[in-house]
Parts: sequence; structure tokens; C-alpha cells
Amino acid sequence: MGMHDPISDLCTRIRNAVMARKEVVEVPASRLKLAIARVLREEGYIEDFKFIEDGKQGILKIYLRRSPEGEYAIHEIRAVSTPGRRVYVRRNQIPLVRRGLGIAILSTSKGVLTGREAYRRGLGGELLMTVF
Repeated sequence: MGMHDPISDLCTRIRNAVMARKEVVEVPASRLKLAIARVLREEGYIEDFKFIEDGKQGILKIYLRRSPEGEYAIHEIRAVSTPGRRVYVRRNQIPLVRRGLGIAILSTSKGVLTGREAYRRGLGGELLMTVF
């Protein structure tokens, strides 16, 4: 049985790993998930990620970031768009996540960007997820 919503699956696996106090999360890879992982790394929510070739679609290994006190950088991660309900936003509709403390991740015509970067470039797109 195939996966219906890979972005929600990614969010759930990260959320579960944080709750289980794990260091690493493994998810089936895709170009979109690699782009999301790149944004999460640039914004400081994860340490790093690796793509592991397995002869099929590959595995994306995500290394979660923790503070010296052991607190995770990701407190809340939530998928917004689903296959049954796509959420598109214009530039001026991009949400502020936790009054600017979190980020919105959008799929735009210029690739996967944070809400802040999409706003700066004057772009809208599909609102994939919010992270705090």
C-alpha cells in the first residue's frame, strides 16, 4: 500500500522521534523531502541530513538538533496542505508562525522556501508546513 501524504508522514516521523528522544529519523526520500530538509537545516531546526541510496527510492536520514541541555530545536511541526485539501497562499497571506518565532515552509515556483524568503522575493505558493 502506497503512502497517500508523504509530507504529513515526514512531520509525524519527526514529531514521534522528538517525543521518543531520538537523535536520528529515517524517512523514505523524495526530492520534495530533500528540499524541506535543506530548509530545516538552513533555519537551524536540524543538524544535518543524508541521502542514502538503497536501490529503490532511497532513505533520507535526518539528524535532529538539540541544545546542550537536551532540548530539541523542533517543538511543533505540522503539515498544512494535504492531498485532499491543498492550501495556497499569496505573498501577503503567508502566515506568521508563533509571531515570527517559527517558520512556514512553502513550495513556490522558485523551489521550496521559508515564508520569510518567499515574502522577500514577492512569491506565494503551496503552504506545506509550519515549524516552531
